[in-house]
Amino acid sequence: MKLSSLQPAKGSVKANDRVGRGHGSGGGGTAKRGHKGAKSRSGYSQKRGFEGGQMPLQRRVPKFGFKNINRVEYKAINLDTIQALFDKTGAANMDLGFLYNNGLTQKSDRVKILGRGELTAAVALKANAFSASAIAAIEKAGGSATVDATFDPSASAGAVKTAKPAEKLVAQEVVAAPVTTEETATEAKPKKAKKTAEGDDLKIVEGIGPKIADLLINEGIVSFADLAATPAERVKEILDAAGSSYAMHDPTTWAQQAELARDGKWDELKELQDKLNAGRAE
Repeated sequence: MKLSSLQPAKGSVKANDRVGRGHGSGGGGTAKRGHKGAKSRSGYSQKRGFEGGQMPLQRRVPKFGFKNINRVEYKAINLDTIQALFDKTGAANMDLGFLYNNGLTQKSDRVKILGRGELTAAVALKANAFSASAIAAIEKAGGSATVDATFDPSASAGAVKTAKPAEKLVAQEVVAAPVTTEETATEAKPKKAKKTAEGDDLKIVEGIGPKIADLLINEGIVSFADLAATPAERVKEILDAAGSSYAMHDPTTWAQQAELARDGKWDELKELQDKLNAGRAE
């Protein structure tokens, strides 16, 4: 036996029939394609899993489970998150609007309070649902659990950062007494917060969202007049200092928009904003 003489065993290899080669191939009038049927046509291509038209295997196998169309999806918030939020803000009353203002939920979320973690603060909670363990822990800490689906972020906006009673007292004294010394001038800072509550809605200016509006308010820019008088370079410095996520914003047109809003020229402001793209001049 030599390598050059090796060959398959007799009958183990069968040559493929070449169909569709006419009468000369020895296949008769149908050229070895047979009579009728899909395979007798030109361009035949069988799909994977095709079983001749009957219900294929992948559709005959059992189907498990079902989708409950009445299921209600909840956003779960646990007691350890509530405790951390209380340590951060000191707020004793928390509802859906308060949780939304602090970035824990979305507007469309149904909120359910669950019992994971430890709650030591007496907090009055309002949510769509509570677990039994959560209710027991909240009441043990001296708080209350109320099922209330009311969503009003504006009513809870002031509770995001609660001021201490001493700070409120200083603010009232500064308003009543004139600023005569450097110490009194330093204590006059809470007056800026009071001006913020009475300021304009800076979000009317195209390009300014809620977070940017908060940045400007913290810097003392609380009205359209303040924004109109602030150079774009100064606004850009405020945005750059807040982080890289704010660097993409272009405040070039904000002063012009604020000036029109300050003067009550709403039609001209609308006409200007129609020409802008996210606050930028196209």
